[in-house]
Amino acid sequence: MATNTVRIWDPFVRVFHWSLAGAFIVAYVSEDDFLDIHTFAGYTVLTLVALRLIWGFVGTRHARFTDFVRPPGEAIDYVKESFLGKAKRYLGHNPAGGLMIVALLLSLLITTLSGIATLGAEEGAGPLAGVMGSASHAVGEAVEEIHEFFANFTLLLVFGHLIGVLFESVVHRENLVRAMITGDKPLRDGESQ
Repeated sequence: MATNTVRIWDPFVRVFHWSLAGAFIVAYVSEDDFLDIHTFAGYTVLTLVALRLIWGFVGTRHARFTDFVRPPGEAIDYVKESFLGKAKRYLGHNPAGGLMIVALLLSLLITTLSGIATLGAEEGAGPLAGVMGSASHAVGEAVEEIHEFFANFTLLLVFGHLIGVLFESVVHRENLVRAMITGDKPLRDGESQ
């Protein structure tokens, strides 16, 4: 049983998380029909990812990459142990969650950068308009395909993330969604911060 709580997620991580989720949803659903909204949401995603990358090096303990980035083998072992009911509880991200965060950040980075390139090629707008505006139609189409692939791949990762959060909430008997809202997780008997 929980004896008290400990602050795990700082305000920046929580605001980042929910803002990123909202901006990605807006960008994804607005797609071709509302280009101005889509573009603004995409720039918002890129800005948030850039800030999170910086925060991964200078942020609070559990926000730093050194706290949760582990080799893929550790993530696979963690998933196996979870299904066997033997997985260690982590106050911050577990190895599989850490791998998912890295995958999401990389996929979002590729999605947004390819989106900026597509905007330059197809609309002659944005910071890459000068470079991409003179690109061939085939190059513009290829960049757009990359953008669409990674947007869909990111959505797939988001679903995987949600399944992982629900699964871990059940396995470790804690509400991880609430923790990302409040920033606090229960500190159980015998655990240290």
